[in-house]
Amino acid sequence: MGTSGWLYPPWRGAFYPKGLAQRRELEYLSRQVNSVEINGSFYSLQRPERYRGWFEQTPDDFCFSVKGGRFITHMKQLRDVESALANFFASGVLALEHKLGPVLWQLPPRLRFDPHRLASFFELLPRGTAEAAELGRRHDDKLKSDPYLRVPRDRPLRHALEVRHPSFADAEAVELLREHDIALVVADTADTWPHLEDLTSDFVYVRLHGDQELYASGYTDTALDDWASKVRSWHEGRTPRTEHTVAAPADRKARDVFVYFDNDMKVKAPGDAIALAGKTRAREASPGDSNGGRGR
Repeated sequence: MGTSGWLYPPWRGAFYPKGLAQRRELEYLSRQVNSVEINGSFYSLQRPERYRGWFEQTPDDFCFSVKGGRFITHMKQLRDVESALANFFASGVLALEHKLGPVLWQLPPRLRFDPHRLASFFELLPRGTAEAAELGRRHDDKLKSDPYLRVPRDRPLRHALEVRHPSFADAEAVELLREHDIALVVADTADTWPHLEDLTSDFVYVRLHGDQELYASGYTDTALDDWASKVRSWHEGRTPRTEHTVAAPADRKARDVFVYFDNDMKVKAPGDAIALAGKTRAREASPGDSNGGRGR
């Protein structure tokens, strides 16, 4: 469980202790949750020293999800993006080493479901860190820092897709993501964008933006109980059909679950993440239940 980003001025003195140096905020948050989304990579290419600094500030079992660049998703809209992908993977992402979790690709609301465009994009995505380094070697001069292409150990690389156009609420879209092993993001967005809960990969990626007010509303204890139940269900391999599924259930198998709260405007995200983590841990520790859900 974690949050989407960590550099938020309203958190200072509310979640972060007064007087805590800004450079220590990730260090502090990483002792409260076990994962975080890196958002800065969405807006611009980051540098290797930044990724390495984040690696060094966090515990050894911490996990970072990294948001893919908007130049790829919003400006190029997934077309002709091989060089842009090479720049992204050469920019320092691989410096996270074993702490590198899924890469999140967030589509703009105007981008409709287009199976050919999506399939072409999915085929470009590296599925391991060695493959990502090989792709990174094809970077162009838009990469302003020295490329970071060191891979001490090849590790699998996962990808998740967050959709925001209603045309994705279709079984064909779900089956395409399953074919390419891309996780369809479960996004709770106060009914602003599609809320789909079809499982399409061996992990589940959840983004909780606020169920009453986008980016602002906190989750009630009852709502967190409901999400904790879903996390357990997905982790244990259950794939129930609900009002938020549009395709046949996925194969039953245990899954990793990554959950990020993005309701940061009123300093709700960190508290909600900690509370949800506590609920899943409490269930794991319950007598007679050795298969409680886990999530990052």
